[in-house]
Amino acid sequence: MYRFLLTRQWVLLTLLGLVLMPTMVELGFWQFHRHERRVAQNELISRNLEAAPAPVTDLTSPGHTVPRDDYWRAVTATGTFDTEHEVVVRRRTSADDQIGVHVLTPLDLKGGGTVLVNRGWVPAAPDQTAFPEVPPAPRGEVTVTGRLKADETTGSSGIKDLAGLPDRQVMLINSEQQAQLLSREVLGGYIEQTSPEPSGGLPEQIPDPDDSSIGAHMAYAVQWWLFVAAVPVGWIILVRREKRDREEAAAKGEPAAEDTEQPAPASA
Repeated sequence: MYRFLLTRQWVLLTLLGLVLMPTMVELGFWQFHRHERRVAQNELISRNLEAAPAPVTDLTSPGHTVPRDDYWRAVTATGTFDTEHEVVVRRRTSADDQIGVHVLTPLDLKGGGTVLVNRGWVPAAPDQTAFPEVPPAPRGEVTVTGRLKADETTGSSGIKDLAGLPDRQVMLINSEQQAQLLSREVLGGYIEQTSPEPSGGLPEQIPDPDDSSIGAHMAYAVQWWLFVAAVPVGWIILVRREKRDREEAAAKGEPAAEDTEQPAPASA
């Protein structure tokens, strides 16, 4: 009664199940690894946000690539804002997902050198070729506290670096690009300013990164692995049902399904 498993229909069904099972196992591990990376990132964010602020020059220098272990690290920088060379970073969103720009202002450090400071978000100008209204940076010597971030690239951010933009507008926050525009060395990476807070609420400072959400990756992993277990269970159920139907058909003297198939008509 199990000879039907050798029919074309059942061979194809069995092969499909054998292919799906390892595929779903791999998909489960893919989601599990994404869960692990998210948990590790949350731990890194929490650890670096809670760390005592360090002088930015202790963690970066001109041409330095900020390592992942230093992302979001609390840093301080004392100097004077160079508003003459301030630029805006296009196509950035506010905390409530409004499209605007980020204000990027060089800070000439008290001990020498320059670091880029992302002062936060402001609305874009109605005419995209115009420079938006940007509240002025504090005058005189100021101490900025913020989060250290790595330079943005198209590969790391997915943002295309468009050419031919209006004056003082850029797509990426990149210290090497700004160093060329400023004709002087700039510390690698940049600071997301958290202090001092601007008067009037603009620029709107960038909120802390999320260090609590882990997403649904673990749940998806479990789902894929449950699907793996469901394949043989479903196959056994279908086999038993087919066997039962054939036994009932045999008891009634009816031909099996493969016995009722008609040969394909010959071509003329």
